[in-house]
Amino acid sequence: MPATPNPPDFTPSVGRQYLSLAGPTAAGKTAAALAIAARYPVEIISVDSALVYRGMDIGTAKPSADELAAVKHHLIDIRDPLQAYSAAEFVRDAQQLITDIHARGKLPLLVGGTMLYFKALLDGLDDMPAADPAVRAVLAGEALEKGWPALHAELARVDPVTAARLAPNDSQRISRALEVFRVSGQPLSFFHQRNAIEKIATQAEQTGSTTLISLEPSDRGWLHGRIAERFDAMLAAGFLDEVKALRARGDLAPDLPSMRCVGYRQAWEALDGTSPLAGLREKGIIATRQLAKRQVTWLRAMPQRRVVACDAPDALQQVLALVQAQVESF
Repeated sequence: MPATPNPPDFTPSVGRQYLSLAGPTAAGKTAAALAIAARYPVEIISVDSALVYRGMDIGTAKPSADELAAVKHHLIDIRDPLQAYSAAEFVRDAQQLITDIHARGKLPLLVGGTMLYFKALLDGLDDMPAADPAVRAVLAGEALEKGWPALHAELARVDPVTAARLAPNDSQRISRALEVFRVSGQPLSFFHQRNAIEKIATQAEQTGSTTLISLEPSDRGWLHGRIAERFDAMLAAGFLDEVKALRARGDLAPDLPSMRCVGYRQAWEALDGTSPLAGLREKGIIATRQLAKRQVTWLRAMPQRRVVACDAPDALQQVLALVQAQVESF
């Protein structure tokens, strides 16, 4: 889409506003972001926990070289797959980038599908889950049967950050960490990031304001079709070879956050022989559908969002209209 003849100049005097575009995987976020970039002088801040990793290009649907060249992107390829990247780090990095982009007279455009990152930036994180005596009793029974080292090994699979700092027989802390995970579906380390984020949030006035444009399908079948097409395209582009190359490094493990990304986990298991290689496509598509469902659930809990049906024929026009309205309000 052609750029406007006289794009507005976003100088530091306009404040700390920024644009935000979210949605489940395969909803069309990249195409919408590039259309926005063709009209306004933006720089894109990726809000995606998988795009931070180098060498993970095909399975993350990372923007192509041409797309990356068309508009400046940030927070892509900033970590080795051996490293973790937390929500607290994202908030810190995004806030600094918003400042820097405004200083260059540009408008920050946050784009992605990691809703935890959006929530951390906009709202902070939820409190630690309360104790659940029933879950704790189940864990005590499992410990009697299998021993605390076995439960520590389970913790290492679901929360390697917490497990790394606990001894295999630290029954009290292992029990609490597994309790938190079973109650909330999130690792204990996720909640420990809250304190760091709260410290960063003291700079909330510097973060600025935004309207969260949310691409959500009105027909789940439409999104499921897009997910299947994308996964097939990844396989055709050499996704399995990409995972083989990552495994060949010798220093990566399936419990790392990077290798737990949707698609990579299923490919790793298939190459390990723990699941049939012939079933990779089906398992990968199912896992991606489940991810999309979780993403939409997160979005529906965010009251500040403005929904655009991504399967509507005029979805892109709706997005651009919302962006124009927000820009005119700056």
